[in-house]
Amino acid sequence: MARLSSNPIGLHRFRPCLRIPQPPQFILNPRPRHIKIRKFQTLACQTNPNLEEKDTSTSTTSQEIPLVVEPITVNSQTSKATVDNPALPQFPSKDINRKIAIVSTLAALGLFLTTRLDFGVSLKDLSAIALPYEEALSNGKPTVVEFYADWCEVCRELAPDVYKVEQQYKDRVNFVMLNVDNTKWEQELDEFGVEGIPHFAFLDKEGNEEGNVVGRLPRQYLLENVQALARGEQSVPHARVVGQYSSAEARKVHQVVDPRSHG
Repeated sequence: MARLSSNPIGLHRFRPCLRIPQPPQFILNPRPRHIKIRKFQTLACQTNPNLEEKDTSTSTTSQEIPLVVEPITVNSQTSKATVDNPALPQFPSKDINRKIAIVSTLAALGLFLTTRLDFGVSLKDLSAIALPYEEALSNGKPTVVEFYADWCEVCRELAPDVYKVEQQYKDRVNFVMLNVDNTKWEQELDEFGVEGIPHFAFLDKEGNEEGNVVGRLPRQYLLENVQALARGEQSVPHARVVGQYSSAEARKVHQVVDPRSHG
């Protein structure tokens, strides 16, 4: 013990050989976070559209895109000039709408009156302006003789067409109206073989029959035959055509009050 105490080597220099194991220490390494940095482009607005003067704050960043916005000032003078500009489309005003309504009304009225005038022609009107039969045979012109009756529906329907053709060729062709109800024309009914009405007989300058058209037919048939008569042709294109007609056997025979009547 004396030696041990006199030994200069301190006891503190001897470490014990038996060590108590320490529990392992785990150090958690956190994953590095990837922070996404979004780069936005900066829009710089200038109230003064002067491209020569640049803002120092916008020129420091290379990614900034300058945007120049021109100020718009709207005043009464500008809006008035825009409205008064004839190059721009104008919206219809009340005056324009009123004029359009007036024009439309007049056009409709004109069409109505024209239609009424055409359909307003009656058999009595045609008979009043027709030429007497005896005079037509003696004036040296070709003649169209129509046998009709007041009760004939087809005759009334064709009256406007006959009137139009007559007004077009009345200076070169005679137009005669003979009422089958008149006993005065019994001989002519037998001579022309009238069995149905309306019956149109087409006569040349000498009074010879070139053809006849009976019943409801297009106006073109009557017009082409009259044109052939006016040109002095020897025949008509529609010499014998029969459409829907009224039977002449149903005529109402009566005495004519006025003996000078040719209807």
